[in-house]
Amino acid sequence: MEIKRYKLKAMLLGSLLAVTLYACKKENVTTASVNLPVVEAYLMAGKPITIKVYQQKDISDTAKYGAGIKGLQLSIADGSKTVVLTETKAGTYVYADSTFLTAGKTYSLKFSYLTYAVSATTVMPAKPQNFATRVSTITIDGLTGRNSATDTLNRFTWTNPDSLNHVLLFNNLDGIDFPTGSFGNRSANFIMNTERAAAFEVTQRPFSYYGHYDVVLLRVNKEYIDLLTSNSANSTSQSLASQPTNVLNGFGIFTAMQADTLKFNVF
Repeated sequence: MEIKRYKLKAMLLGSLLAVTLYACKKENVTTASVNLPVVEAYLMAGKPITIKVYQQKDISDTAKYGAGIKGLQLSIADGSKTVVLTETKAGTYVYADSTFLTAGKTYSLKFSYLTYAVSATTVMPAKPQNFATRVSTITIDGLTGRNSATDTLNRFTWTNPDSLNHVLLFNNLDGIDFPTGSFGNRSANFIMNTERAAAFEVTQRPFSYYGHYDVVLLRVNKEYIDLLTSNSANSTSQSLASQPTNVLNGFGIFTAMQADTLKFNVF
């Protein structure tokens, strides 16, 4: 099943990866690095392209993102064709042709900002195969603890003979209307690194909210895993220099991914 909530998913990915850590100005970075732009791009095969480019924030700035950088000329090449993106609002650049992104191709981003030639490269992976769930519904009781927090309640599987990187994104379609009363993440939506396996066992521990979920299996690249792992390990502020990035003369992430989706209920 294809993703039907692409815009919501893209926004959620950006939030979960906390790319905005890049937008904080730190005292122990050089003047040059403070001027570098922040790139946020998640390419999906068969979808239009959206790339956001921000200024870094001052450390006292409480906004989620730095100011969008206007007036840039962004281009993406796939080895045989180069396309130019259109700015739709400050710092947001798009290319609407959904046929441009296909599996197996290498995509290269380029643009100039101040005196910097900014670039990044990523490869579009193949779509995940044979995504399946053992059951479509689990029942948990967060108030009485009827199930142990470590009991396996479901198992998601897919084909992964080459041990490629995958993550599972749990998107609660009901939001925060039905709290379980214990355990879990503060957010109704969360992401899990499958550690290059071909299966993932679910306990009740991650679920803070009952409801109907879209469970999205994403086949991702190393740059995505590097940033996800870094942000999971470092929940407090840290220097820009310690944040992984695949953007030359910039910060943030330029990556590609493919996905499949299942429905899943937590009652």
